Amino acid sequence: MAGVGLRAAARCWLLCGSHGGRRAASSSPSCPGCGPPGPGPHCPGAPRSAPSPLSEHLWARYQDMRRLVHDLLPPEVCSLLNPAAIYANNEISLRDVEVYGFDYDYTLAQYADALHPEIFNAARDILIEHYKYPEGIRKYDYNPSFAIRGLHYDIQKSLLMKIDAFHYVQLGTAYRGLQPVPDEEVIDLYGGTQHIPLYQMSGFYGKGPSIKQFMDIFSLPEMALLSCVVDYFLGHGLEFDQTHLYKDVTDAIRDVHVKGLMYQWIERDMEKYILRGDETFAVLSRLVAHGKQLFLITNSPFSFVDKGMRHMVGPDWRQLFDVVIVQADKPSFFTDRRKPFRKLDETGSLHWDRITRLEKGKIYRQGNLFDFLRLTEWRGPRVLYFGDHLYSDLADLMLRHGWRTGAIIPELEREIRIINTEQYMHSLTWQQALTGLLERMQTYQDAESRQVLAAWMKERQELRCITKALFNAQFGSIFRTFHNPTYFSRRLVRFSDLYMASLSCLLNYRVDFTFYPRRTPLQHEAPLWMDQLCTGCMKTPFLGDMAHIR
Repeated sequence: MAGVGLRAAARCWLLCGSHGGRRAASSSPSCPGCGPPGPGPHCPGAPRSAPSPLSEHLWARYQDMRRLVHDLLPPEVCSLLNPAAIYANNEISLRDVEVYGFDYDYTLAQYADALHPEIFNAARDILIEHYKYPEGIRKYDYNPSFAIRGLHYDIQKSLLMKIDAFHYVQLGTAYRGLQPVPDEEVIDLYGGTQHIPLYQMSGFYGKGPSIKQFMDIFSLPEMALLSCVVDYFLGHGLEFDQTHLYKDVTDAIRDVHVKGLMYQWIERDMEKYILRGDETFAVLSRLVAHGKQLFLITNSPFSFVDKGMRHMVGPDWRQLFDVVIVQADKPSFFTDRRKPFRKLDETGSLHWDRITRLEKGKIYRQGNLFDFLRLTEWRGPRVLYFGDHLYSDLADLMLRHGWRTGAIIPELEREIRIINTEQYMHSLTWQQALTGLLERMQTYQDAESRQVLAAWMKERQELRCITKALFNAQFGSIFRTFHNPTYFSRRLVRFSDLYMASLSCLLNYRVDFTFYPRRTPLQHEAPLWMDQLCTGCMKTPFLGDMAHIR
């Protein structure tokens, strides 16, 4: 029912603006949000006394733009994006790639969302039974709709929030426990600003002195549990040390992995938890058939990887890979030269002999990238490595070693499906048009004009909230704040040449395909607002009015 309400609300915005009436030729012709040609006293957003010539001019411009956005936006503009496509941040030709590398979890093996409540419940029980947290925490269940990937957590303030690429908190997306924190309080907490200084934000791997960024998909149940525990303590008036609580929750989540609980669940029911295994097999087989060399570097243990790969690929899966490295301890694998490779036998026992070459069909543990490069001579842009964690998998490889990188972002598929809806497309285009009007018409500063501009600003803010809620009611899209890229999105662009929803997207392209990033204009290269370009609004009747501005 909530989705129906959102769709109805968005349709109302498209046809009527924020003023509540439908735009129809047969209705009263005087309401700015309901029908041409101008404002009238029955519309809440319109002047209630005789309008001045300037305010009439502004509402006429508003009506002209609404008509253009509504009438000229073609139906086929929706569904333009393909959820199964690969998107390029940097030009890359697969013809030049000779070696393909892969992470395992959430790259070769895609997991079902059913895994998250299992992690949440197990960590919650560890908190209660081993860390002696209150029994009342057990009443909390995992909410898959609460958090999104890429959020930041301020440990000292117990604040989970979404931050944009310029280090600004997106107002309306800060939560303490399960409750939203008022914008005024957020600004007060950070010294009268939404900005988080660089030294507080995060280090190279997303872990700052007091603020952590949650970057991998496994962090979704961690954020949910952290928020539930804080919610319980606050709701029951219990004093707690924020640092201790944060560490206990992260340690409980870590225990789920270290104790092998997650591995056991997946191994017991691979049909339930592992997705797209046949597509993974198809990708690997196709690359080998075209003469490409493959390698695997994962932090997971061999017994777990072996069972998963047998399920997806078959008992001879190791014959597809030239090198297999398990328990690699990324990201230190990419920077620490001290850990040598060790060979594992079929039973998982370690050999003590020195490794002088990496053999096909053998299994190696730990090691480091510097020895890997020396032994394989796989260097530079002829290597393309895929992973789901921007920091642990991709950052060092791109910035320090010049490999090409591909990010696996499962959330991309759902977000593109939302972007392709008529509701989103029309809402966003009108939002852009309204923003352009606000910029161009702010030169009118008489009292009545300021009232008109304030009404537009209010409508714009309400539109932004509706668009945000299409993705996630609390935090919106993982890629955007209202208009800026998120901190996560900026890192995605910086650390990956390509990104896609799953590895299977490679099946849609030839092995010699060249990916070209779209040239997106810089601000000084865009003389008009996007809505004017995409809807043919070069013919906007009042284009001359703002020529001196843009």
